[in-house]
Amino acid sequence: MERFLEGHFYNPTRGNLTLGEAIKEMVCYMSEKQEKFYDVIVGCDSSSQEEPQFPVVLVVLRQGEGGRFFIKKINYFHDRKFFNWHQRILEEVLLSCEFALYLRDNLKNQIPSFLNWQFRYIHADVGENGATKDMIKEVIGLIKGNGFEPKIKPESFVASTVADRYS
Repeated sequence: MERFLEGHFYNPTRGNLTLGEAIKEMVCYMSEKQEKFYDVIVGCDSSSQEEPQFPVVLVVLRQGEGGRFFIKKINYFHDRKFFNWHQRILEEVLLSCEFALYLRDNLKNQIPSFLNWQFRYIHADVGENGATKDMIKEVIGLIKGNGFEPKIKPESFVASTVADRYS
């Protein structure tokens, strides 16, 4: 969990923030329009190198009005190597689950009870087309096993679009 608490998350509007500051920013955004409904979503992608970066993304969506995101790049440097795409995809999902579990335990104490929100989805960068189609059951099982609902391509925009842009 230290990997999410150390360093910073990047937000295009606010720049570099600690995780605590990112959560405060998220709560401020949600408090601006308290009558709206909000989805909190986590996703991850990776670059294709042997020593890839893993951008983990926290998104808060205001239903029908866009949202905000916070991104942290996880680097293993020389600690671990990923020799195939299967290992990388599993690491993406494991990082998403680890982060989501931490957030689920901590957000309920930090988001005021009068706000209407849910946190139930993890977006995975797998889909029916391409090499990842054989991993769909494995990825869905991993996400569901951690108590979240999986979204895969084309619905997994947090992983396949937002995180992909920063991988």
